[in-house]
Order: sequence, then C-alpha cells, then structure tokens
Amino acid sequence: MFCRNCGQQAGPGAAVCVKCGVRLGTGRAFCHNCGKGTAPIAVACTSCGAGLNSGIQGGAASAAGSRDWLTAVLLSFFLGYLGVDRFYMGYTTLGVIKLLTVGGCGIWSLIDFIMIIMNTMPDADGNPLVKK
Repeated sequence: MFCRNCGQQAGPGAAVCVKCGVRLGTGRAFCHNCGKGTAPIAVACTSCGAGLNSGIQGGAASAAGSRDWLTAVLLSFFLGYLGVDRFYMGYTTLGVIKLLTVGGCGIWSLIDFIMIIMNTMPDADGNPLVKK
C-alpha cells in the first residue's frame, strides 16, 4: 500500500504515512496500489489499473465512508444558502462562513450547486462524491 499524498510505501496495517503524516487513503497525487503518480481527477491508475475513487480495500478510507452525490445536490439546492452542503462534505469552516454570509448573498450557493451537480467538488478528504 502506498500513500496517495506523497507516494511513500506504507507498512502493513499503518493508518498514517510516516513520511508526510497524512492519513492513508487521503490525497490524490499517487496510486495506493503501485505508488505511481496520478492525475488528481483520475478514476483509475494508468500504470496498474487500480480504481482510485473507491478508496483502499481494508484501509483507513473506504467507499462506505464516502459522501453521496445526490444528498449533496439536494442539500445544496434546498439549504445551500445556510452552508449545510459544506458541512455535509466536511468543510466545517467554510460552512460557518457560508452560513454567516447567507451563501455569499446567493452567489456562492449557486456556484457550489453547479460544482456539485457537475461532480467537480471533492469532499474535505479529497474524495469525489459517490453516485449511487
């Protein structure tokens, strides 16, 4: 298993990378299976073919912990001006700011809604939203 943040090989059963200190499974620069560099938006590793969006099998991050795309869309549409979509995706500080500014007078809410629909906004752990 390799760190998705720095590409360092991790020991068996490790939860955190010893080189960069990031929780294994987070990050988007390297493949967790072979350690080769990947594009941040890549769905699969071009070197070994391992799926990159589903997390590490049996590791700290897994598909079960991923956030649902449809839930994020509905929260953004109905409660985006209160920052609920940002809270759901793990961006607590941005959620508070969005709440206090009433969604940036609506502009920030609209931009977030469009980005969530297009599935270009990852959650706070850097994982894409899962379409179930």
